[in-house]
Parts: sequence; structure tokens; C-alpha cells
Amino acid sequence: MKQFKILFIAILFIPIISSAQKKKPATSQNISTPARPKLVVGIVVDQMRWDYLYRYANRYGTGGFNRLLREGFTCENTQIPYVPTVTAAGHSGIYTGSVPAIHGIAGNDFIIQKTGKSMYCTEDSTVQTVGSTSTAGEMSPRNLLASTITDELKLATNFKSKVIGIALKDRGGILPAGHAADAAYWFDDKTGNWITSTFYMKELPIWVNTFNSQKFAEKYLKQDWNTLYPLDTYLQSTADNTPYEGKMKGETAPVFPHFTSKFLNGSYGAIRNTPYGNSISLDFAKETIANEQMGKHDQTDFLALSLSSTDYVGHQYGVNAVETEDTYLRLDKDLADFLSYLDLTVGKGEYTVFLSADHGAAHNRQFLMDHNIPAGLWGGGTILKDLNALLQKQFNQPKLILSFNNYQVNFNNKLIKEKNLDIDAIKKACVDYLQDQDGVAYAIDMENAAVSPIPDALKTRIINGYNRERSGEIQILLKPGYFQGIAETGTTHGTWNPYDTHIPLVFMGWGIKQGSLNRPTSMADIAPTLAALLHIQEPSGNIGLPIEEVLKK
Repeated sequence: MKQFKILFIAILFIPIISSAQKKKPATSQNISTPARPKLVVGIVVDQMRWDYLYRYANRYGTGGFNRLLREGFTCENTQIPYVPTVTAAGHSGIYTGSVPAIHGIAGNDFIIQKTGKSMYCTEDSTVQTVGSTSTAGEMSPRNLLASTITDELKLATNFKSKVIGIALKDRGGILPAGHAADAAYWFDDKTGNWITSTFYMKELPIWVNTFNSQKFAEKYLKQDWNTLYPLDTYLQSTADNTPYEGKMKGETAPVFPHFTSKFLNGSYGAIRNTPYGNSISLDFAKETIANEQMGKHDQTDFLALSLSSTDYVGHQYGVNAVETEDTYLRLDKDLADFLSYLDLTVGKGEYTVFLSADHGAAHNRQFLMDHNIPAGLWGGGTILKDLNALLQKQFNQPKLILSFNNYQVNFNNKLIKEKNLDIDAIKKACVDYLQDQDGVAYAIDMENAAVSPIPDALKTRIINGYNRERSGEIQILLKPGYFQGIAETGTTHGTWNPYDTHIPLVFMGWGIKQGSLNRPTSMADIAPTLAALLHIQEPSGNIGLPIEEVLKK
């Protein structure tokens, strides 16, 4: 009987012991680091309109854009949530998950409102060029006021992740790589070399010098530029020679072949205006991955790659030129080769890639007008002169407006303060004048933007784009089809319209579903989506939301 009681008591305690074992505190032996890809590659195609994914789709191969769409997840309605839509703001927006009002990159160039000083987005007089005797390397990310997703990856891994930015344009390499990057490289027209600044290092790595010594830019330009396929197969483009296209320097007409070998006259800058600028960028990206062993470390690495030549070609030739179609057909082949390279070196399914754009582009205004579609040029230069003359009569001071840069009225605030002028009266005079000008839809005093009688979508964009210290105090919104300038050829961007704000966004690889999405998403959603994928904190100025549909559970 006594033995039975002991056995009964022991049985009663079994669940308690078992429960205690289950509640044992976790130790380092039973906690694992969140699963992450070996490498993240961000690809920003400068000036890529969303419709370029499909406009030439029947001519793309299977391994480039079509592979991304087939194997990846495409967000079909991704919009830029601010104005002005320009390169520096776009790259900053993608990688910070934020807008100019917060991250501070209010344009490619902007005016420090307090002093009236013009500032280039990445200029930094405290650093020197590395890799050239030119001044092209006097750049850094110091003007960027928020952290990037690349910065957050460095912070999350105690700076063990390797982060590198690459672009022909300094701003396209520097801003995405962030403040804590191991390196950012950009192209030097003077030497044809990839260079950097002392912000990152004192001298170029040996492998970069070796790459530069092979003179790839010269080799590409000596090939000249002819169409990839027979000219008569470019059915999505206008004729080869139209009045809508700009000519290369020294050419008599904007037609194929373009004899780029003639432009090797002490500068390699002509490569920017050809598809070869994208090719050399991807060549250098592959060399970077190999020599920096990206994707081979214990922690996730990040390559921020921007392809700039699409922007230069678009500006010169426009949306509908054979040159633009050929550039995208060539880029498709280069992307296919690059993705295959990642498959072989990092491993298929072991890396995550996303492709997006910093902005789109408008159709050439004369092209639209010739097809009875509303469009026009807004002569900002002439209007600025006339408006300053009007203000001088009213307020007895010259040049009260410094510029219309970024479609904003940038006042001479230093002079206005010194002369104790009535800024409210000056702004009202400007708004009244501008709203009477052809092509202007609205002129908005930014202090009253929230209560202005304009559509909410436009109101949000101009508020998001207004940085009090770096933006003009009046935002000019043009009518659809209008943009600022004097050029009759090519195209530009910078406005609120869908042709400038609707951008591609495709994810593919590790942690990514296959599929598509048509609900509205934002450029600002890219960084928090990556943060969710990597299980790291969002950037410090982030206002976007993760696109949950993209991610595998």
C-alpha cells in the first residue's frame, strides 16, 4: 500500500516536471539568426517608364526582363509619391523609404533657402577624388539626412555585411549605398575610369585599378553603335530620323550607325549616351561581386546598382526613338547575362534582386502635338525674367527670385530679410502672376498647401516633396503634357504626371513569391519590404509599408 502511494504521487508530478522543462529559458544553442539571402542586388534603371516592361516584351529574350516577370513578383501600380521626380530624389526615395521632405534630397540640385547657395545633391568639398586627377570624385552622401536600407543592414549585422554602390552617375552610386557603405564607385569622363572619394577610401583597390587598366570604355566606343537587329524590325519606334530626336555632337542627323569612335577626343563621356554605358556598369558589377566575394560571407551583402545610360539616351532621343528601343533590347541581353552570372556565382535561389526606376519620362511635346494630344513647353527662363522685373517695380529690389529650379519658386530670402520686405505680399504677387501663364495648372504657396483647392493626390505629392530648408516656397504644377525647357528634341521628366511617376517594381529570388499585384504601391514601400525580408529595422526616415504580397511566409 505504501509503495502504491509513492507511485501515485510520482505520477502526479510528471506533468509538472514536463511543463517546467518546456518553459526552460531559451539559450544561444536553440535560437537561430533569421534566415536571409546571401546577397541582395538592387537595380535602378534610370528613366525607365513602367510600360517599357511590356512595350518591347515580344522582343526581349527569356532571361532578362521576362525572367524577372516570369519568376518574380511584379507590383504593377507603383507610384512616386512626391515632386519633383528626378534622379537624386528617386534613388534616395527607393533606399530610404522616404520623401524629400524628410530625407532632404530635394532635387539633383537645390538651393539652401537660408543662404541662397546652390547645392549639388552629393557635393562635398571636404573629400577628394580617388582614382583620377579630376574633381569628379569630390562627392559623398553627407547631404542625405536619413539612413538607407543599406545602412540598416550594416547596423543589423554589426557592420559585417558588405555594401557597395555602382553607377555611371555619382548620385546613382552614392545615395543608394548610404552613409556606412564599404564603397561607392562612379564613372570619370576624363579618364574612363571607375573612381571614388576619400569618404570611402584613400586609394582604389588593386582589382579596380586592374579593371580600369583594361580601358573598357575605349573598347566599347571603338565598336560604334549600330542597331542590334535589322533597322526595319524596330516597329515600336518612329522612323530613324525625326525632328523629335537630338543629335550627338558632330553628327548631321540622329541616325544609325552612330560613329562613337569619333568621340574619343580626350574624354570618355560619350559612353553615357549609348547602351554601352549600361554594359560597362554591369561588367564592373560582376567584377565587384567576384573580387569583393559578395554573397560569400556569413552575413548578407548588398550591391546597389544603377544603370544610367537609359536616362542619357532618353533625354537625347526621346521615348519613341529607335535608339531608345535598341538601348532596352541591349539592356535586356545584359541583364540576362548578369542574372546568369548571379546564378553561377551566388547560386540560383540564394540571392534576392529587385528592379525599379528613379522616375519615368514624358513623350516629346512636339510628337504629342503632331498627334493632336495636349502638350507644350513652359518657358521658365523668360517667365523668370519677366516676373523678377514685375517684382522689382512693386518692391524696388532686383532679382527677388533666384530660380524656378525643381518647378519651385526659390526666393532670394537673404535679400528679402535684409531689406525687411513683406514675403507674404511677394508670394501673393508671384502666385497671381504664375497662375495666368500658359501651361500652369496651379501655383501653390507651400505654407497653405494643405488647404489649397487642388486634388488630394497632387496635394500629397507637393507636401511630400517640400523640404523647408532646401525647397522653394511656391510649387509650380504644369498642365498634362507640359514641361519646363527650351529644347525641341528628346524628353525630360520632373512632374507629377503618370508618365513621370509610374515606375516598374519587380522582385525575384530568395524569399520572394511568384505573382503580380495591381493595388497601389509606392516607391517608399521598397525599403520596408526589404527590411521585412531581411528581418531588420526600417530606415530612420521611412514612411512606406511592406508589400506583404511579395514575401513568402
